[in-house]
Amino acid sequence: MINLEAPKKAGALINQAYQAAAEVFRPISRKYDRAEHTYPAELDMFAALLDGLNSSGEGGAGAAGVRRSGPDKEKGNRNGANLNVVLGTIEMCWGDVGLLLSMPRQGLGNAAIGSVATDEQLERFSGMWAAMAITEAGFGSDSAAVSTTARLDGDHYVLNGEKIFVTSGERADAVVVWATLDKSKGRAAIKSFVVEKGTPGFEVVRVEHKLGIRASDTAVLRFENCRVPAENLLGTPEIDTAKGFAGVMQTFDNTRPLVAAMAIGVARAALEETRRILSEAGVSIDYDRPANAQHAAAAEFLRLEADYESAYLLTLESAWMADNRKPNSLQASMAKAKAGRSVVEIALKCVELTGAYGEESLLEKWARDAKILDIFEGTQQIQQLIVARRVLGKTSAQLK
Repeated sequence: MINLEAPKKAGALINQAYQAAAEVFRPISRKYDRAEHTYPAELDMFAALLDGLNSSGEGGAGAAGVRRSGPDKEKGNRNGANLNVVLGTIEMCWGDVGLLLSMPRQGLGNAAIGSVATDEQLERFSGMWAAMAITEAGFGSDSAAVSTTARLDGDHYVLNGEKIFVTSGERADAVVVWATLDKSKGRAAIKSFVVEKGTPGFEVVRVEHKLGIRASDTAVLRFENCRVPAENLLGTPEIDTAKGFAGVMQTFDNTRPLVAAMAIGVARAALEETRRILSEAGVSIDYDRPANAQHAAAAEFLRLEADYESAYLLTLESAWMADNRKPNSLQASMAKAKAGRSVVEIALKCVELTGAYGEESLLEKWARDAKILDIFEGTQQIQQLIVARRVLGKTSAQLK
């Protein structure tokens, strides 16, 4: 079996993240799965620890940005910053993916800010917990179909529209909102804006009841003549039809490996628990014998573990490429597609292999949590479409 050891310098981070997952997340995992919409107050102290790790440059388990421009662009490797975040995220989601998504100041909007904000904006929004609002009732995975509008009025943009499925939309300090400056100019006119809580015209309409990741809140947001300072537009306000909306899409180069890492963590948790249950039932897993010469449950476990390993390697590759200033859009989509599909199959198969354990083992909860990891940040079908376009050299107009 192919295996890739984590860098030795990441050992301390991995151990810290694992200990936090085991000692903080796992003990309260079932509690907040049942107490949906209740904020996990136990996370506040741990969030402060993560802030310290991130500010020290050690990296953490939360959101970070893939920076491709700025004064440090020519410095090359960023000492594994993105890889560290991915490795930490895997460990934390081994504990509980919903609780990680509930962590203050570690929202997906923070990844957007880290990816495309100017140096001044990075400083100004430092310490802010930012959610990300893309999806609308009229579209899901086609990000280019954004209909929320942003109209320049003096030194403010006026936003109008409604967003759905916003992770941490109620709890976060601000939301990174995707809106179009001019619908007639297509993708190139789509920009992202940081809208802070309390801004007039910004309303949380409702918080959803969900199948999985119930510790995390998912909100519907409405913007009605919401005035946002012009300096809160991330990136450039110019509409460059030749470039398209590569600036805002660059966010996904960072968040898709993160979501893949979440899937890896959940899949590993399910596999480890299944191995324990099978062992207690007298089913041994032998890596020195062919799968077809072993117990049927052991053979299936080996297949699932091999699937996990391939998703793990793809995820690390996409993060490594970001650290080394290599374009990673293809690899980010490959990792997200593979890990998202694998975690769903692995979690469901683990439930099937272990029988009626129910709430006793958390396996049923992980099976519920797994499905969203194949959906948000771009569905399985969208990821396959992106991969096909890049491999075949087709544009979005040529291959739909």
